[in-house]
Amino acid sequence: MNAAHRDAILLTPGPLTTTLRTKIAMLRDWGSWDSDFIAVTARVRRALLEIISGQDTHVVVPLQGSGTFSVEAAVATVVPREGHVLVLDNGAYCKRAAKLATLMGRKTTVAPFDEAQAISPQVLAQRLSDDPSITHVVMIHCETGAGVHNPLQDIARVCAEHGKGLIVDAMSSFAALEIDARAVRFDALIAASGKCLEGVPGMGFVFLRKDIVAACEGNCQSLAMDLHDQYIYMEKTGQWRFTPPTHVLVALDEAIAQFQEEGGQPARLARYQGNYQTLIDGMADLGFKPFLDPSIQAPIIVTFHAPADPRYEFRRFYEAAKRHGFILYPGKLTQIETFRVGCIGAIGSVEMQQAVHAVALALKDLGIASGAPA
Repeated sequence: MNAAHRDAILLTPGPLTTTLRTKIAMLRDWGSWDSDFIAVTARVRRALLEIISGQDTHVVVPLQGSGTFSVEAAVATVVPREGHVLVLDNGAYCKRAAKLATLMGRKTTVAPFDEAQAISPQVLAQRLSDDPSITHVVMIHCETGAGVHNPLQDIARVCAEHGKGLIVDAMSSFAALEIDARAVRFDALIAASGKCLEGVPGMGFVFLRKDIVAACEGNCQSLAMDLHDQYIYMEKTGQWRFTPPTHVLVALDEAIAQFQEEGGQPARLARYQGNYQTLIDGMADLGFKPFLDPSIQAPIIVTFHAPADPRYEFRRFYEAAKRHGFILYPGKLTQIETFRVGCIGAIGSVEMQQAVHAVALALKDLGIASGAPA
């Protein structure tokens, strides 16, 4: 494999490796008020709703910026200023959600869980029973700090039983893991262009339950982050309130077309599961050990224990893998040393086999005989 003849493949949770078709889509300039661009916006919004079968129950509001912009906007728009947010925390992105909810001025409580465990519906039910002042629950569907697949359907059921609003960060799960708005009740669900739809980064989108949209008016203290205003303006004009990420949107439109051609969510999940299995098997042959139990591991990104060999240092390991054509991701855990390898993007089992080979070459470059942890 000669890495000089292609871009490095991104084994990260986003940005991702994209197809040539998606890249080519960005070569045209668009007028944000032009009827052709308005039509693209409408087509993307329809397609996004179809992915979760949410046409009858939800609306979708796109927003400029990274996915975190949309998480912040969802909390600020959906939760009243006197509301009380409970954040279910089993990782770094949960902690980020708690921080932004606090900065938005909402009363915020954190329910901590082990970062190697899924969040517990039973614990949530007890917390809601103990504190009736809680109005909304925030959960991360796939906590990519470690790669945990949290139980969305069970958490949604508990929230519904207790009459609490649910805000779901589905950034790294949307379009890969199954989410059916007809079966799972949520007030808001957030995702982004540069994740499992395999577009480029630069915009998020928030699904809002139709029943709560009117009550969202006036909640948000930010002009740019107000999803209610964005929705009302978009419904009235078809346009974005402020300058849209035109190239990002048309790239997403093209990425969605490829998603549909591939077979939609089930086919996307099957490919990622194949990538995951290829990665796990190959890394095991090199001595590496995954951090999570397979029962809670999402096929999105895998956290591995760092090798015990004293010659291992992540930055050198990263640079060695990069020289062989692959970009890895640092660990996000605080207690032990790890690194992460993504399974998503416009890649398949062949690229994952090549990635494992690149890791083997990186170990050899560093004089490390095995990836086995301490």
